[in-house]
Amino acid sequence: WCCSFGKCVLCIYGCMCLSVQTIRPKEGWQVYSSAQDADGRCICTVVAPEQNLCSRDAKGRQLRQLLEKVQNMSQSIEVLNLRTQRDFQYIMRMESQIKGLRSKFRQIEADRKTLVNKNFQELKGKMESLQPLIPVLEQYKTDAKLISQFKEEIRNLSGVLMGIQEEMGAYDYEELQQRVLNLENRLRNCMSKLTCGKLMKITGPLTVKTSGTRFGAWMTDPQASPKNNRVWYMDSYTNNKIVKEFKSITDFVAGVESRTYNLPFKWAGTNHVVYNGSLYYNKMQSNIIVRYSFETGRVVTQRALESAGFHNVYPYTWGGFSDIDLMADELGLWAVYATNQNAGNIVISQLNPDTLQIINTWNTEYSKRNAGESFMICGTLYITNSHLTGAKVYYAYSTKTSTYEYTDIPFHNQYFHMSMLDYNARDRALYGWNNGHQVLFNVTLFHIIKTEDDS
Repeated sequence: WCCSFGKCVLCIYGCMCLSVQTIRPKEGWQVYSSAQDADGRCICTVVAPEQNLCSRDAKGRQLRQLLEKVQNMSQSIEVLNLRTQRDFQYIMRMESQIKGLRSKFRQIEADRKTLVNKNFQELKGKMESLQPLIPVLEQYKTDAKLISQFKEEIRNLSGVLMGIQEEMGAYDYEELQQRVLNLENRLRNCMSKLTCGKLMKITGPLTVKTSGTRFGAWMTDPQASPKNNRVWYMDSYTNNKIVKEFKSITDFVAGVESRTYNLPFKWAGTNHVVYNGSLYYNKMQSNIIVRYSFETGRVVTQRALESAGFHNVYPYTWGGFSDIDLMADELGLWAVYATNQNAGNIVISQLNPDTLQIINTWNTEYSKRNAGESFMICGTLYITNSHLTGAKVYYAYSTKTSTYEYTDIPFHNQYFHMSMLDYNARDRALYGWNNGHQVLFNVTLFHIIKTEDDS
């Protein structure tokens, strides 16, 4: 820029040579001439409008630059203000949580002995929820001192918490472990004093899975250890001999099979039972009971149940070749069936689980064809009056006293058709196959606790 005679002249190098243009001063800049210098470069002389003096133009330019800076600063302040408001909300939340932590630590200091693992987990969870706020606080530059104090306090609280946990955790863990062992021993002692219970109530069902046909059986081993939760699954009531095994209820629900067994004989009905590692089932079109070992994959024993009806001669109300029902309870292995000699009424036989020989037999007066399903609990056979909606436990026969009674214990037949209902003494639950749904019922038993004076 150069000022001369009240006009501002702009010299531009490197432009194309232009002819003189006439532009009205009020409309804009004016090109007065264009030429080439000694080096061949194009030089253009441009004159600003008359109303814009050089001094005013320079000051205006500076003012515009300053205004742009102010606008930029204003925008930055606005952004910072929004971020500050947001971060202030985080700080207020943090302050509230820290106050809560202070209260917790006062409680800890007041009585460290009463601190249990649950309190530690709760405190650790709160500390973990505070950790993501630290990066936010680091952005909060308007009060670096306050931020630093918060960060330091959080770190101190974390250190104190970890120190207390390390100091008390090992001691309390051993103490709690001993208390758990003592409680387990007391529970075993109490359970050993429980006599066999009387069925009072059935609740549920809990639907575990929906699979298979309308008829089938699924079960666990009541004699297995608490860590062994294998499930066996037998779909349909006839023309099948494939047993699926699952390592746990979780695998069963997920459909993750651990093994498949191909039985040597097809089964009849759905009234099978797994007992002490063996499967007991009724061989199709016969009154033969088969004992199959899962460990060896072979038939260990098979024996005919003399005089027992089979192949839909004396089934339950729903049919399905359910003539012979094998079951287990706290007292052992049982077979429920009907004979011509007992006029088609239910016969109960306790079996030797190794040889399948009959140990003892009881004849009831309840018609097998009028029974929906049945199950044994503590030597008492409980019989339902139907396999359909509205069914209830209607009849109970005690093998201990050889007496019976009529009962009225309803249960919810949720899916309208029950083709399997068996008691598991370990789980204290009824396993059911309810129209293609595998379900569990809880049972309430009335127990009598034996004293040391009882025989």
